[in-house]
Amino acid sequence: MSDHEHDHEAERPDRPVHDPRGGCVFCAVVAGARPADFVLDEPLALAFLDIKPLFKGHVLVVPRAHVETLSDLPAESLAPLFGAVQRVCAAVESALGAHGSFVALNNKVSQSVPHLHVHVVPRRRKDGLRGFFWPREPYASDAEREEFAARIKAALR
Repeated sequence: MSDHEHDHEAERPDRPVHDPRGGCVFCAVVAGARPADFVLDEPLALAFLDIKPLFKGHVLVVPRAHVETLSDLPAESLAPLFGAVQRVCAAVESALGAHGSFVALNNKVSQSVPHLHVHVVPRRRKDGLRGFFWPREPYASDAEREEFAARIKAALR
């Protein structure tokens, strides 16, 4: 997926996009050092148009504070960030007459800008985007599926 001001080469996980003047591209946007078309400006979150959108109206919602991944986001910031995502999602659909939206967040892999950001992409029936963009890998058996569930449950304890 497209992120703020980068080329397709930059989408490789080993080549994160940083502001050429040093630092994080999205922190520069938050600071006003890089231009952006803002659609939402709140105390803990900002939303702006992706400059290389999947579809016109593709918005990125970011926390103002530099946080690289969802795991790094403080618990008290979850509601403000995802409340902003929810409002942007409704606004994108309403303002653009979209039939729905695609909301996505990359964590480390495919995260070309190492600053947490949520994509809100307007969707229309027959727009050419088909579900998930990657192949599915089914479990070999019920036992294998249950083992994966058990491993994740144990990590949550």
